[in-house]
Amino acid sequence: MARALVTGGSGYFGCVLRDRLLAAGDEVRVLDLTDVSDRPAEVELVRGDIRDAETVRRACAGVDVIYHNVAQVPLAKSRELFQSVNVGGTETLLERAREAGVRKIVHTSSSAIFGVPRRNPVDESTEPAPREAYGEAKLEAERRIATAIRDHGMDVTIVRPRTVLGHGRLGIFQILFDWIEEGRRIPVLGRGDNLYQFVHADDLASASIAAAGRPGATIYNIGAARFGTMRQTLEALCEHAGTGSSVYSLPMAPLELAMRLTSAAGLSPLGPYHSLMYGRSLYFDIAKARRELDWEPTRSNEEMICESYDWYRAHKASVLGQTDGSAHRSAVRQGVLGILRRLS
Repeated sequence: MARALVTGGSGYFGCVLRDRLLAAGDEVRVLDLTDVSDRPAEVELVRGDIRDAETVRRACAGVDVIYHNVAQVPLAKSRELFQSVNVGGTETLLERAREAGVRKIVHTSSSAIFGVPRRNPVDESTEPAPREAYGEAKLEAERRIATAIRDHGMDVTIVRPRTVLGHGRLGIFQILFDWIEEGRRIPVLGRGDNLYQFVHADDLASASIAAAGRPGATIYNIGAARFGTMRQTLEALCEHAGTGSSVYSLPMAPLELAMRLTSAAGLSPLGPYHSLMYGRSLYFDIAKARRELDWEPTRSNEEMICESYDWYRAHKASVLGQTDGSAHRSAVRQGVLGILRRLS
């Protein structure tokens, strides 16, 4: 049994990881700004900001393993918050964890550090090249980790997931699910033939826990083994839903520009990363994680997106009424996307 700290443990993936650790018999503590109604009584909450050194010191005390998931996600659209939370918060955690003698840290990074890759699949040796503020901040956090490994001998493993899906995952996916439930048409950019990989939250949790049990600082790219194009994934969901929804194409260049402009003006919930990558290919080579962690993803793109949609339909009333969810556990406002919705 390990004593585990989950930073961001009130967020979507943090809650999934929290429950998996409990099921494995670990003692779990959560560090987050907010609490959630489904936090088990045996999970201790340290309520506070990852940027506050004293709060982080209290959270790290007596801990064996830290799963670091606190992050301002692309929906935040704030370069200042990306830097202060994703970079500064990670540096604070590293300092306090070193003081506390924490054995292992598993840091959840992002595929956004690769921007639009020159080649696919992306593996752990691919040179990062972020193209927006969120990806830049996540890469800078990785650089702070590399410094802590080099200068202080800290044991930190970086896990880079593709876009996370699973039961309870909402955010911008809630918009997609609402449109399909209403039988709306779903746009793709160009032909929608870009290969796009997701990862199920349960599979990401399994990989993270396996990484915590393997000594030595390293990096793993994590994603589904079975995936196809964006069009194929969305068409599979439309067929599964049976509401009459279908997928149609829109020209990539003008729509991408419109997405960027409306995002910058605060008229759309989408962030720069969404407009950059919705119509482009990015997928990971997961061979290293399979080999070294004895890990295997369990769901395909199509299986996980259909599962997420079914969960949302079954829990829609409670989701729309909740007030304690993170960005990825909550409903979002459609903004200017509502115009496209009415035209679809």
